[in-house]
Amino acid sequence: ALLGFLCQASGIATQSARFKSKAKEKTLISFGARRMHPSISPMIERNAYIGGCDGVATVKSACLLGETPMGTMPHSLILCFNSTVLALSAFDDVIEKEVPRITLIDTFQDEKFEALYVAEFLKEKLYGVRLDTPPSRRGNFKKIIEEVRWELNLRGYKDIKIFVSGGLKEEDVEELYPLVDGFGVGTSISNAPVIDFSLDIVEIEGNPFSKKGKLSGKKDLLFCKNCSKREIIPFKESENFCPCGRKRERVLKKILSKGEVLEKLPSPKEIRNRVLKNILK
Repeated sequence: ALLGFLCQASGIATQSARFKSKAKEKTLISFGARRMHPSISPMIERNAYIGGCDGVATVKSACLLGETPMGTMPHSLILCFNSTVLALSAFDDVIEKEVPRITLIDTFQDEKFEALYVAEFLKEKLYGVRLDTPPSRRGNFKKIIEEVRWELNLRGYKDIKIFVSGGLKEEDVEELYPLVDGFGVGTSISNAPVIDFSLDIVEIEGNPFSKKGKLSGKKDLLFCKNCSKREIIPFKESENFCPCGRKRERVLKKILSKGEVLEKLPSPKEIRNRVLKNILK
């Protein structure tokens, strides 16, 4: 059970951090939990959030985090109305005013013209548009976004933000970063590869003991803030200076003993802030 908690959660948090390091100050929303088993959605979204995502899309997960769920109008609403503008009108009539008006612009028509239609309809009330264009219809996604931005700016809609989603990878975020204001990332985060821990027994009643292929004995992990190098050392070893000359800090900390939590654990927001401090330097 411990192995399962650590491996999958760490994989999701790590992938989220990789995306946030590329999205930087731009909005990054976790969109992938809906494709995973609903019983683990809160676990997925929690780790996407602490890894760096600015928000999560599923309502229950956001509530557990103490955050407001984030998202945009769905394709299904536009399909029901058979019109992007009519769907946006209904959304604007019903949804609370504090919720940003962000509409999809790729359900039926060309993205450029849909962007202009919704901008002319909602004007200053429109917060942003989202492109979720399928790869089969995408062509050069960057060029499409450039065209939408150009046409909106030309008509005085420079404040309307552009969000993108739809199978985004790390390299997509890097390429589109100069053009967009936010990213919705799905299964690239929620279906992240697990971090391959093993939790092998390496010590029994204080005596170093392990199977072959594993280094026996309790260990410590040292980290150098100066050069970012890490080193695993025997637990009782006192030398902790890095080859670069700086003193290294001991990373491992005992927080659980015989089922009892030894100290108050940080909140998801506190964990996320610590991650952001490390990746957004």
